[in-house]
Amino acid sequence: MRGTIEALFDRYRPQFHGEGKLAWAWPLFEFAESFLLTPGDRTSHGAHVRDPMDLKRLMIIVVYAIVPAMLAGMYNIGHQAFLVEGTKDPALLDCVLRGAWHMLPIVIVSYAVGGFWELLFCVVRKHEVNEGFLVTGLLYPLTLAPTTPLWIVALGITFGVVIGKEVFGGTGYNILNPALTARAFVFFAYPAVISGARVWDVAGQWNPFTSYGPPVDGYTGATALLAVSSVERGGDPVAALAAEGWTWMDLFLGTIPGSMGEVSALACLIGAAILIVTGIGSWRIMAGAVVGLVAGATLLNALAGPDSVAAMSLPAHYHLVMGGFAFGAVYMATDPVSAAATDLGRWIYGFFIGLLVVLIRVVNPAYPEGVMLAILFMNVFAPLIDYVVVQRSVRARVARLAAASAK
Repeated sequence: MRGTIEALFDRYRPQFHGEGKLAWAWPLFEFAESFLLTPGDRTSHGAHVRDPMDLKRLMIIVVYAIVPAMLAGMYNIGHQAFLVEGTKDPALLDCVLRGAWHMLPIVIVSYAVGGFWELLFCVVRKHEVNEGFLVTGLLYPLTLAPTTPLWIVALGITFGVVIGKEVFGGTGYNILNPALTARAFVFFAYPAVISGARVWDVAGQWNPFTSYGPPVDGYTGATALLAVSSVERGGDPVAALAAEGWTWMDLFLGTIPGSMGEVSALACLIGAAILIVTGIGSWRIMAGAVVGLVAGATLLNALAGPDSVAAMSLPAHYHLVMGGFAFGAVYMATDPVSAAATDLGRWIYGFFIGLLVVLIRVVNPAYPEGVMLAILFMNVFAPLIDYVVVQRSVRARVARLAAASAK
């Protein structure tokens, strides 16, 4: 089979390469070949470093790391819908199938529309297609609600690819994470679609796998962060979560309402392990984000008084498993293009992401989630962080050389 595919590409390559009649479409030909076959370019002479990890393999591994969060999201979508409709113990397969029925169209639209813009810019600029979109096109839909209209999904990924990346020159030149840029556009342009208490479940919507019905009486559909932000000043946020029927373990496993792929901290930990073991994701950024969040939450807990907002008293270990923190710290903050590049800079970058997440959640009652804004804000400061770290290292080295010369 592989030989047949290679022969087919070899046969039509002259028409797309060099002075061929279809040379303008070379990026399209190269994209198809790279997607179906292992890249054929090899170093042949001169000094070089041999490494089995090319860009295609790297991005595919990142996609593999995202799969646990995606599968957990599929299950949770169906699980929440069944609970809302009064089914207490739905079957695992029924939950996954029902979740896939609502998640996959959103993922497909993200890939189709975003892929169109990627290919268009590659044809216009006459360069090869970068596999980075395989990650962007999957991360973005997982930050959305399962009820998001497909036309809004298309608008969001268009904004993320075109404005968040291509206007800066394409992959490697963007200053912001494209997936988060797309999500931010949807949030601020269509806030009712991405927030509130009714957007997180698909109860009552038609699906081919099981019967469906209207929500049961008394169902609210609030997320954990929304439940905490709704508690009166001086109230107990943990008690508010317990009143909704959620324990810390429920938050950790992700059996609560929320964005499609962000709810399960356990699934994100599995993805983090894959990225760290393969050396693709920076453990320093992930660890720095955790340290920053724990430090910020602990400080606010110490300063909380009887008239403080309830979120100020929320323990750090609850912040870690609520909202999109785990998803953002593992998959978004570690984007090698928009994140800090120096070792010390990664610690600083991650620390302030975690700290800002807590501050936004607590200080801004109108926006109980802070991961998206925290990462985008630190994306802007990442070059400055690296610059300061590098200059500090240069000054220290100059001082050491001066001291050695003086001897």
